Amino acid sequence: MEQSLLNIGFGNTVVAERVIAIMPPNSAPMKRLKDEAKDDKRLLDATHGRRTRSIIVMDSNHIVLSAIQAETVSQRFVTLKDSA
Repeated sequence: MEQSLLNIGFGNTVVAERVIAIMPPNSAPMKRLKDEAKDDKRLLDATHGRRTRSIIVMDSNHIVLSAIQAETVSQRFVTLKDSA
C-alpha cells in the first residue's frame, strides 16, 4: 500500500490518507481547537514562524498548522487524490 504525501509548504508534508479536515484558522472554534491541541501536546507547527493560514486535522487527533492558505492545501489534496 503506497501512501501519498501532501505538501503543506516549506518542505513539510503529511500523509494524505490520514487527513480528516483542512480548515481556515480564523474562527473561534478553530482557535480553541489549536489551543487545546497545544495544551495536550498534539500540535505540530509547520509554519516556520509565519502566520498560520490553515489548520489540518489528522486522524491521529493531531493538529498541524501550515502557512499555506487552506484553499491551496485543499486544491493540492484534490489533485493528489485525482492522480492516484
